[in-house]
Amino acid sequence: MATVLRRRGLTLGALALTGALALAACGSSGSDSDGDTTDAATHTVKTVMGDVKVPVTPRRVVVLDTGELDSALTLGVQPVGATHSATEDGFPAYLPAEKTKKLTEVGEIANPSMETVASLKPDLILTSKVRDGDRYEQLSAIAPTVMTESTGSAWKENFQVHAEALGKQAEAKKVVAAYDAHVAKVTEAIGGKEKAAATDVNFVRFVEGADIRIYGKQNYIGSILADLGMGRPAITDKAKDGFSYDVSPEKIDLADADVVFTSTYGDPDKAGATKTMRSGLWKGLTASKNGKVFKVDDRLWIAGIGYTAAGQILDEFQSKLAG
Repeated sequence: MATVLRRRGLTLGALALTGALALAACGSSGSDSDGDTTDAATHTVKTVMGDVKVPVTPRRVVVLDTGELDSALTLGVQPVGATHSATEDGFPAYLPAEKTKKLTEVGEIANPSMETVASLKPDLILTSKVRDGDRYEQLSAIAPTVMTESTGSAWKENFQVHAEALGKQAEAKKVVAAYDAHVAKVTEAIGGKEKAAATDVNFVRFVEGADIRIYGKQNYIGSILADLGMGRPAITDKAKDGFSYDVSPEKIDLADADVVFTSTYGDPDKAGATKTMRSGLWKGLTASKNGKVFKVDDRLWIAGIGYTAAGQILDEFQSKLAG
Protein backbone atom coordinates (compact mmCIF):
# COMPACT_ATOMS: atom_id res chain seq x y z
CA MET A 1 0.00 0.00 0.00
CA ALA A 2 2.82 2.39 0.92
CA THR A 3 4.46 1.69 -2.45
CA VAL A 4 1.22 2.51 -4.27
CA LEU A 5 0.89 5.78 -2.37
CA ARG A 6 4.48 6.76 -3.14
CA ARG A 7 3.94 6.05 -6.85
CA ARG A 8 0.71 8.03 -6.79
CA GLY A 9 2.52 10.95 -5.11
CA LEU A 10 5.29 10.91 -7.71
CA THR A 11 2.71 10.83 -10.52
CA LEU A 12 0.80 13.78 -9.06
CA GLY A 13 4.03 15.71 -8.59
CA ALA A 14 5.04 15.11 -12.21
CA LEU A 15 1.61 16.19 -13.42
CA ALA A 16 1.80 19.33 -11.32
CA LEU A 17 5.20 20.26 -12.75
CA THR A 18 4.01 19.55 -16.32
CA GLY A 19 0.97 21.74 -15.74
CA ALA A 20 3.05 24.55 -14.31
CA LEU A 21 5.44 24.45 -17.24
CA ALA A 22 2.58 24.44 -19.72
CA LEU A 23 0.86 27.40 -18.06
CA ALA A 24 4.11 29.36 -17.90
CA ALA A 25 4.83 28.62 -21.56
CA CYS A 26 1.38 29.87 -22.53
CA GLY A 27 1.86 32.97 -20.40
CA SER A 28 5.20 33.77 -22.05
CA SER A 29 3.63 34.01 -25.51
CA GLY A 30 0.31 35.53 -24.53
CA SER A 31 -0.87 39.13 -24.26
CA ASP A 32 0.64 41.69 -21.90
CA SER A 33 -1.34 44.18 -19.83
CA ASP A 34 -1.58 46.58 -22.78
CA GLY A 35 -3.12 43.98 -25.04
CA ASP A 36 -0.02 43.60 -27.25
CA THR A 37 1.28 40.09 -27.81
CA THR A 38 4.84 39.29 -26.76
CA ASP A 39 5.64 38.12 -30.29
CA ALA A 40 4.79 41.62 -31.58
CA ALA A 41 7.43 43.17 -29.31
CA THR A 42 10.39 40.81 -29.42
CA HIS A 43 13.92 40.89 -30.72
CA THR A 44 16.37 38.10 -31.41
CA VAL A 45 19.43 37.43 -29.27
CA LYS A 46 22.21 35.18 -30.52
CA THR A 47 23.17 32.70 -27.79
CA VAL A 48 25.31 29.62 -27.36
CA MET A 49 22.11 27.59 -27.77
CA GLY A 50 21.07 29.40 -30.97
CA ASP A 51 18.87 32.40 -31.73
CA VAL A 52 16.31 33.21 -29.04
CA LYS A 53 13.36 35.58 -29.35
CA VAL A 54 12.99 37.67 -26.20
CA PRO A 55 10.71 40.55 -25.20
CA VAL A 56 12.05 43.98 -26.07
CA THR A 57 11.32 45.05 -22.51
CA PRO A 58 11.17 41.99 -20.24
CA ARG A 59 9.18 42.59 -17.07
CA ARG A 60 9.58 39.36 -15.12
CA VAL A 61 13.18 38.17 -15.23
CA VAL A 62 14.56 35.13 -13.43
CA VAL A 63 18.35 34.82 -13.06
CA LEU A 64 20.05 31.54 -12.22
CA ASP A 65 23.56 32.59 -11.20
CA THR A 66 25.33 35.43 -9.41
CA GLY A 67 26.76 36.94 -12.60
CA GLU A 68 23.32 37.23 -14.15
CA LEU A 69 21.96 38.75 -10.93
CA ASP A 70 24.79 41.30 -10.85
CA SER A 71 24.21 42.17 -14.52
CA ALA A 72 20.47 42.71 -14.10
CA LEU A 73 20.78 44.93 -11.03
CA THR A 74 23.72 46.84 -12.52
CA LEU A 75 21.57 47.62 -15.56
CA GLY A 76 18.63 48.76 -13.44
CA VAL A 77 16.46 45.67 -13.89
CA GLN A 78 14.76 44.14 -10.86
CA PRO A 79 14.50 40.35 -11.28
CA VAL A 80 11.60 38.48 -9.73
CA GLY A 81 13.61 35.39 -8.82
CA ALA A 82 17.17 34.14 -8.43
CA THR A 83 19.19 31.14 -7.27
CA HIS A 84 21.53 31.22 -4.27
CA SER A 85 24.85 29.63 -3.36
CA ALA A 86 24.78 26.00 -2.25
CA THR A 87 26.66 26.84 0.96
CA GLU A 88 24.65 29.89 1.99
CA ASP A 89 21.04 30.99 2.00
CA GLY A 90 20.12 34.40 0.72
CA PHE A 91 21.91 36.59 -1.77
CA PRO A 92 25.35 38.25 -1.80
CA ALA A 93 25.60 41.02 0.77
CA TYR A 94 27.48 43.30 -1.63
CA LEU A 95 24.29 43.81 -3.64
CA PRO A 96 21.74 46.43 -2.49
CA ALA A 97 19.52 44.91 0.22
CA GLU A 98 16.50 46.87 -1.02
CA LYS A 99 16.85 45.01 -4.32
CA THR A 100 17.65 41.50 -3.11
CA LYS A 101 14.83 41.47 -0.55
CA LYS A 102 12.37 41.65 -3.46
CA LEU A 103 13.72 38.41 -4.95
CA THR A 104 12.11 35.01 -4.65
CA GLU A 105 14.63 32.24 -4.11
CA VAL A 106 14.27 29.58 -6.80
CA GLY A 107 16.77 27.03 -5.48
CA GLU A 108 20.51 26.58 -5.56
CA ILE A 109 22.85 27.57 -8.38
CA ALA A 110 22.97 24.69 -10.91
CA ASN A 111 19.97 23.12 -9.18
CA PRO A 112 16.96 25.44 -9.60
CA SER A 113 13.43 24.39 -8.72
CA MET A 114 11.52 24.26 -12.00
CA GLU A 115 8.21 24.49 -10.16
CA THR A 116 9.27 27.69 -8.40
CA VAL A 117 10.68 29.22 -11.58
CA ALA A 118 7.47 28.43 -13.45
CA SER A 119 5.30 29.81 -10.64
CA LEU A 120 6.90 33.23 -11.10
CA LYS A 121 5.67 33.35 -14.72
CA PRO A 122 8.89 34.87 -16.08
CA ASP A 123 9.15 36.35 -19.54
CA LEU A 124 12.95 35.92 -19.61
CA ILE A 125 15.44 33.58 -17.95
CA LEU A 126 19.17 34.31 -17.82
CA THR A 127 21.76 31.62 -17.09
CA SER A 128 24.72 29.78 -18.64
CA LYS A 129 25.27 26.47 -20.36
CA VAL A 130 27.81 25.38 -17.77
CA ARG A 131 25.20 25.79 -15.03
CA ASP A 132 21.95 24.76 -16.71
CA GLY A 133 22.69 23.39 -20.15
CA ASP A 134 21.02 20.07 -19.35
CA ARG A 135 17.86 21.94 -18.32
CA TYR A 136 17.63 24.15 -21.39
CA GLU A 137 14.52 22.52 -22.88
CA GLN A 138 12.67 22.63 -19.55
CA LEU A 139 13.62 26.26 -18.97
CA SER A 140 12.72 27.25 -22.54
CA ALA A 141 9.28 25.70 -22.04
CA ILE A 142 8.77 28.18 -19.20
CA ALA A 143 10.14 31.32 -20.87
CA PRO A 144 12.70 32.48 -23.46
CA THR A 145 16.04 31.40 -22.00
CA VAL A 146 19.27 33.20 -22.83
CA MET A 147 22.41 31.21 -22.03
CA THR A 148 26.04 32.20 -22.27
CA GLU A 149 28.68 29.50 -22.69
CA SER A 150 30.24 29.76 -19.26
CA THR A 151 30.97 32.10 -16.39
CA GLY A 152 34.06 33.61 -14.74
CA SER A 153 36.64 35.03 -17.14
CA ALA A 154 34.02 35.69 -19.84
CA TRP A 155 32.07 38.00 -17.53
CA LYS A 156 32.46 41.09 -19.72
CA GLU A 157 31.21 39.28 -22.84
CA ASN A 158 28.39 37.73 -20.82
CA PHE A 159 27.37 41.16 -19.58
CA GLN A 160 26.90 42.34 -23.17
CA VAL A 161 24.66 39.32 -23.88
CA HIS A 162 22.65 40.05 -20.74
CA ALA A 163 22.35 43.71 -21.73
CA GLU A 164 21.06 42.78 -25.18
CA ALA A 165 18.54 40.33 -23.73
CA LEU A 166 17.34 42.95 -21.25
CA GLY A 167 17.20 45.71 -23.87
CA LYS A 168 19.78 47.76 -21.96
CA GLN A 169 22.63 48.23 -24.44
CA ALA A 170 22.81 52.00 -23.91
CA GLU A 171 23.06 51.56 -20.16
CA ALA A 172 25.73 48.88 -20.67
CA LYS A 173 27.98 51.32 -22.54
CA LYS A 174 27.86 53.71 -19.59
CA VAL A 175 28.66 50.91 -17.14
CA VAL A 176 31.70 49.80 -19.14
CA ALA A 177 32.97 53.37 -19.49
CA ALA A 178 32.61 53.94 -15.74
CA TYR A 179 34.52 50.72 -15.02
CA ASP A 180 37.38 51.68 -17.34
CA ALA A 181 37.64 55.08 -15.65
CA HIS A 182 37.58 53.40 -12.23
CA VAL A 183 40.42 51.05 -13.23
CA ALA A 184 42.53 54.00 -14.38
CA LYS A 185 41.88 55.84 -11.12
CA VAL A 186 42.85 52.87 -8.95
CA THR A 187 45.96 52.11 -11.02
CA GLU A 188 47.13 55.68 -10.49
CA ALA A 189 46.29 55.56 -6.77
CA ILE A 190 48.44 52.48 -6.16
CA GLY A 191 51.47 54.04 -7.81
CA GLY A 192 50.90 53.90 -11.54
CA LYS A 193 51.38 51.28 -14.24
CA GLU A 194 55.07 50.61 -13.60
CA LYS A 195 54.60 49.95 -9.90
CA ALA A 196 51.55 47.80 -10.60
CA ALA A 197 53.47 45.66 -13.08
CA ALA A 198 56.34 45.26 -10.61
CA THR A 199 54.03 44.04 -7.81
CA ASP A 200 53.23 40.33 -7.95
CA VAL A 201 49.77 39.45 -6.66
CA ASN A 202 48.33 36.03 -5.84
CA PHE A 203 44.80 35.08 -4.94
CA VAL A 204 44.45 32.04 -2.67
CA ARG A 205 41.07 30.45 -2.11
CA PHE A 206 40.39 27.88 0.59
CA VAL A 207 37.58 25.53 -0.45
CA GLU A 208 35.78 23.15 1.87
CA GLY A 209 36.19 19.61 0.55
CA ALA A 210 38.92 20.47 -1.97
CA ASP A 211 42.58 21.46 -2.28
CA ILE A 212 43.72 25.04 -1.84
CA ARG A 213 43.45 27.04 -5.06
CA ILE A 214 46.07 29.48 -6.23
CA TYR A 215 44.12 31.37 -8.87
CA GLY A 216 45.53 31.72 -12.36
CA LYS A 217 44.74 34.35 -14.97
CA GLN A 218 41.67 32.89 -16.70
CA ASN A 219 38.99 33.73 -14.15
CA TYR A 220 37.00 36.69 -12.87
CA ILE A 221 39.50 38.05 -10.35
CA GLY A 222 42.37 37.33 -12.73
CA SER A 223 40.78 39.56 -15.36
CA ILE A 224 40.43 42.45 -12.90
CA LEU A 225 44.08 42.12 -11.85
CA ALA A 226 45.00 42.13 -15.55
CA ASP A 227 42.99 45.29 -16.12
CA LEU A 228 44.95 46.92 -13.29
CA GLY A 229 48.20 45.73 -14.88
CA MET A 230 49.30 43.89 -11.74
CA GLY A 231 52.21 41.48 -11.88
CA ARG A 232 51.44 37.79 -11.41
CA PRO A 233 53.87 35.15 -10.05
CA ALA A 234 55.13 32.40 -12.37
CA ILE A 235 53.00 29.81 -10.54
CA THR A 236 49.89 31.32 -12.13
CA ASP A 237 51.10 30.17 -15.54
CA LYS A 238 50.86 26.57 -14.30
CA ALA A 239 47.17 26.88 -13.48
CA LYS A 240 45.05 24.16 -15.08
CA ASP A 241 43.17 25.68 -18.02
CA GLY A 242 44.41 29.01 -16.70
CA PHE A 243 41.95 28.76 -13.80
CA SER A 244 43.82 27.55 -10.71
CA TYR A 245 46.87 25.66 -9.50
CA ASP A 246 45.68 23.45 -6.65
CA VAL A 247 47.97 22.61 -3.75
CA SER A 248 47.92 20.92 -0.35
CA PRO A 249 48.74 22.90 2.83
CA GLU A 250 52.23 21.37 2.69
CA LYS A 251 52.90 23.21 -0.57
CA ILE A 252 51.36 26.57 0.27
CA ASP A 253 54.79 28.18 -0.07
CA LEU A 254 54.13 28.01 -3.83
CA ALA A 255 51.69 30.88 -3.29
CA ASP A 256 54.54 33.27 -2.48
CA ALA A 257 53.97 36.79 -3.81
CA ASP A 258 54.36 40.44 -2.86
CA VAL A 259 50.64 40.63 -2.10
CA VAL A 260 48.26 37.77 -1.32
CA PHE A 261 44.48 38.05 -1.19
CA THR A 262 42.60 35.15 0.42
CA SER A 263 39.00 34.02 0.64
CA THR A 264 37.21 30.96 1.95
CA TYR A 265 34.32 28.96 0.49
CA GLY A 266 32.57 27.11 3.28
CA ASP A 267 33.73 26.63 6.87
CA PRO A 268 37.28 28.01 7.44
CA ASP A 269 38.27 25.08 9.65
CA LYS A 270 36.93 22.45 7.25
CA ALA A 271 38.47 24.28 4.30
CA GLY A 272 41.86 24.25 6.00
CA ALA A 273 42.19 28.03 6.08
CA THR A 274 42.65 28.31 9.84
CA LYS A 275 45.37 25.66 10.11
CA THR A 276 47.21 26.66 6.94
CA MET A 277 47.40 30.34 7.82
CA ARG A 278 48.93 29.47 11.18
CA SER A 279 51.66 27.34 9.62
CA GLY A 280 55.32 28.27 9.30
CA LEU A 281 55.11 27.97 5.51
CA TRP A 282 52.34 30.55 5.38
CA LYS A 283 54.12 32.89 7.75
CA GLY A 284 57.20 32.58 5.54
CA LEU A 285 55.43 34.03 2.49
CA THR A 286 56.80 37.39 1.38
CA ALA A 287 53.34 38.91 1.71
CA SER A 288 52.96 37.52 5.26
CA LYS A 289 56.30 38.91 6.41
CA ASN A 290 55.46 42.33 4.98
CA GLY A 291 51.87 42.53 6.22
CA LYS A 292 50.44 42.26 2.73
CA VAL A 293 48.00 39.36 3.22
CA PHE A 294 44.39 40.47 2.97
CA LYS A 295 41.29 38.40 3.72
CA VAL A 296 38.37 39.33 1.48
CA ASP A 297 34.74 38.30 0.99
CA ASP A 298 34.48 35.19 -1.20
CA ARG A 299 30.98 36.05 -2.40
CA LEU A 300 32.24 39.40 -3.67
CA TRP A 301 35.73 38.69 -5.02
CA ILE A 302 35.08 35.23 -6.46
CA ALA A 303 31.33 34.78 -6.90
CA GLY A 304 30.28 38.33 -7.78
CA ILE A 305 31.25 38.03 -11.45
CA GLY A 306 29.84 41.36 -12.58
CA TYR A 307 30.42 45.09 -12.83
CA THR A 308 28.83 46.04 -9.52
CA ALA A 309 31.07 43.52 -7.75
CA ALA A 310 34.08 44.72 -9.76
CA GLY A 311 33.51 48.30 -8.67
CA GLN A 312 33.55 47.31 -5.01
CA ILE A 313 36.60 45.09 -5.53
CA LEU A 314 38.46 48.00 -7.10
CA ASP A 315 37.59 50.22 -4.14
CA GLU A 316 38.78 47.59 -1.68
CA PHE A 317 41.93 46.97 -3.69
CA GLN A 318 42.75 50.66 -3.62
CA SER A 319 42.09 50.97 0.12
CA LYS A 320 44.51 48.13 0.88
CA LEU A 321 47.32 48.97 -1.54
CA ALA A 322 47.25 52.74 -2.04
CA GLY A 323 50.24 54.46 -0.47
